[in-house]
Amino acid sequence: MDNITHTLVGAALAKAGLEKRTPLARGTLLIAANFPDIDVYSVALGTSLPIRRGITHGLPAHIVLPFVLAWLVWLWDAKVRRRRDPTLPATDFRQLVILSAIGIATHPFLDYMNIYGMRWFMPFVNRWFYGDVLFIVDIWIWLTLIAGLILAARLKSVAPPRMALGAIALYIVAMAGITTVGRARVAAQVDSAEFMVGPVPFVPWRRDILVADSASYRFGRWSLGSEVVFDGATLAKGDSDPAVAAAREASQAKGFLSWSRYPFYRVVREGGVTVVRMADARYMGETAKGWAAAEVRLP
Repeated sequence: MDNITHTLVGAALAKAGLEKRTPLARGTLLIAANFPDIDVYSVALGTSLPIRRGITHGLPAHIVLPFVLAWLVWLWDAKVRRRRDPTLPATDFRQLVILSAIGIATHPFLDYMNIYGMRWFMPFVNRWFYGDVLFIVDIWIWLTLIAGLILAARLKSVAPPRMALGAIALYIVAMAGITTVGRARVAAQVDSAEFMVGPVPFVPWRRDILVADSASYRFGRWSLGSEVVFDGATLAKGDSDPAVAAAREASQAKGFLSWSRYPFYRVVREGGVTVVRMADARYMGETAKGWAAAEVRLP
C-alpha cells in the first residue's frame, strides 16, 4: 500500500490507546508502520524492482526490525530528548519493542493485499505472494481512518479510531470475498491456470481481469452481480524471438524477471544493435516502456 495508508494506520493505532503505553509511543507507531520501506534506498540505485518488498518485509525481519527501531527511539530519547529536558520521563524499552512489532506487522500485511505482492520468506525463499484484494491506493481506507482520527481529536475518545480500524478489517474481509468470487467466475470461463482478478480504484465491487494464454494476455472486467466481460484486444507476449532468450540471461533481466508476474517482450533492431524491452502486463502497455520495465541491449 501507499505510505499515506501505512501512516494513517500507525496514527489510528496510536489514538486507539497505544500511545499511552510509553513516551514516544505515537512517533514509534508512525515510524513502525512505514519502517519496512527502508528498502527504498534501492530506488536511488536503480535496483528497486528486485529488492523492494524483500528482506525488510519478510517474516524473518519481524524478529529483528522491532528491536532495531526500539533501540533507535530509545537512543533518541536518551541522547536528545531527555538531554534537552532531564525532567521528562524515560521511554520503556520493552514497550517500544512491542509497539514497534505491532506497527511493523501491519506493513507487510497491507502490502500483500495488492497486486504488487509480497515476499514473505525473504531472504530464504525468493517467492512472491499476491492477495489481489486492495488497490494500492484505497481512498475508502483513507477516508475511514481520517474520519476516525478527526473524531478522536474532537471527542477526546479512543472509540472512533478503534471503530475505524475495525471497519477497515471488515472491509478487507469483504474485498477478499469479492476477489474470491471473481476468481471462481473467471476460472469457470477460461482454460488458462494463470490469471489475475485485481481490484480497481474507487469501485470496491469491480475487478479487472488479466488472463495469460500461451502466446498472449487477455484483459477483461467483472463486477459483483454481473458477468465476466473480455476486451477484444490482446497483448502479445513476444517471447519467441531468439534475442529474448539471450536477454533473459543478462543480470538486469534476471532481477526484473524475479519480480515480474506477467512478463512480455518487445525486440527492436536498429544500427546493428538489438534492444530487448521487457515489461509486466499488470502495469505496462504495448510499448513496454515505463517504471515496471527493463531494457537489455545485445550486440
